[in-house]
Amino acid sequence: MPWAWLLSGLLCLAHTGAGAEVITYPRPESPADHRGDYPVALLRLALSEAGSRDELRAAQEVMTQDRALVELKRNRHLRVMWTMTTVRREAEALPIRIPIYKGLIGWRLPLVHAGRSAVLSGVRELRQLSSLTAGQGHDWPDTDILRANGLKVATSSSYTSLFQMLGAGRFDYMPRSISEIWDEVEAHRADGIMVDQSIVLHYPAAVYFFVNKQDVELARRIERGLERAIANGKFDRLFYAHHAALIERDWYAIRSYDLPNDGHCPHCRTAIAGRFGKFGKPFGAQRLPIRIARR
Repeated sequence: MPWAWLLSGLLCLAHTGAGAEVITYPRPESPADHRGDYPVALLRLALSEAGSRDELRAAQEVMTQDRALVELKRNRHLRVMWTMTTVRREAEALPIRIPIYKGLIGWRLPLVHAGRSAVLSGVRELRQLSSLTAGQGHDWPDTDILRANGLKVATSSSYTSLFQMLGAGRFDYMPRSISEIWDEVEAHRADGIMVDQSIVLHYPAAVYFFVNKQDVELARRIERGLERAIANGKFDRLFYAHHAALIERDWYAIRSYDLPNDGHCPHCRTAIAGRFGKFGKPFGAQRLPIRIARR
């Protein structure tokens, strides 16, 4: 018994001395799922800026958004998650109200299949989309937003299956945020998945970090770290490293050129391989915006 008491005391002392906790977050659904790369990097930055030595670790199981929220509420398997905010989600978990994507999550480009690449080419207003079917996750807030605007939506509980359903013609298009779509189209290009060239959808949306309602101290650490990263510029540098588009093109038409003559990223000053000079040519055709009200 004395040895058992001593061992217990040493373990407790070691944990207290380290001052670190294991913070579990949602596991990616597959090796091709890079949606969590930026949120995890931002969470790690926030904890570091807050002076925390907490260890970030992916949960053992893959979870849908609703399942992750349930586990967070029960304070079991997950300590933190990131998701689009809704009234219900803020009632069930504690949000850190700093939009980690700066609103990009509400700008949506449709994925389509190469065999039906012109399916949206004639769309000029929202009502024209009502004859087509979008694909979304069954528990994504976007599903309710699209349906509230009179659009038909086919759903799946599996993120990976959505790309298979699009390829099989189960629905016509799959709106994805501009912060996610480029990794997704690269991962599924061999399956004929491509970005539509005709329209963009937009509705107000924000993604927050969420923790259990009782995990107030963790929420404070994350918020304090994010605020410090915003103040010292590290938040922006990380954001632009993941999301800044330096050159945008629509096939051969250059639509945006944000690279200075010295060939360095204007946001993080990283040198870009290649040779660069002054660019003064006009941009090509722009996408047609379709605004969607959030109800």
